[in-house]
Amino acid sequence: MFDLFTLGLIGGGFLLAGFVKGVVGLGLPTVSLAVLAVAIDLPTAMALLVVPSLCTNIWQAVGGGHFGVLVRRLWPLLLAVAVMVWVGVQLSSQIDIAILTRILGVLLVIYALSALTGTNVQIPLRMEPVIAALCGAVNGVLTGLTGTLFMPGIIYLQALGLTRDQLVQAMGLLFAVSTASLGVNLQHVGRIDAGLWAVSAAALLPALIGMQCGRYCRGYLSEPLFRKIFLITLAGLGLYITM
Repeated sequence: MFDLFTLGLIGGGFLLAGFVKGVVGLGLPTVSLAVLAVAIDLPTAMALLVVPSLCTNIWQAVGGGHFGVLVRRLWPLLLAVAVMVWVGVQLSSQIDIAILTRILGVLLVIYALSALTGTNVQIPLRMEPVIAALCGAVNGVLTGLTGTLFMPGIIYLQALGLTRDQLVQAMGLLFAVSTASLGVNLQHVGRIDAGLWAVSAAALLPALIGMQCGRYCRGYLSEPLFRKIFLITLAGLGLYITM
């Protein structure tokens, strides 16, 4: 299915993505898609991220002690994501791959710039269910179209004023539900076959190794500096992909 160079790129991409997630707590699907989209078509890259992203985010979602509280608060967001991924996957088959890849690039740039500029929005408690459903719907469609799991869901989560541990666990919930729904829908439309499932499962190993290395290095790196370099690099990759 893939030549040795491509397999090496896949392994290296998930190793790097796992490292980033180990250091800053997020970024595995974002980095892996950004790297893989350079040499692999976006639908294939989306299929490959399913197993590594799902497994690492389930672990992130269930750990931390806030699972029940977060599910009760975030269920409108999570339900909308799970449902609307199907819409995005259906639309993606009708849109040119080059256009989808450019959409991915634009999303990467928007996310990186919003994080670098410290964009912060506050949501009134009474409006949470409505805004959560709207953000979840948009997030789900974009996940189905491009494989990105974070926009605008992560901005919504950051606007809730959660503690650091709650935010990390909430991101795990969002990403786990998004990835699970993506995998189910890609399987349903025949965009993941046995070969891609096998390569995706194999990609879990370098992702886990990268995460362990990232955790180890976390204590020796300045997280703000690393995060800034990561976001600038991500914006650069996004610009490259759009060209």
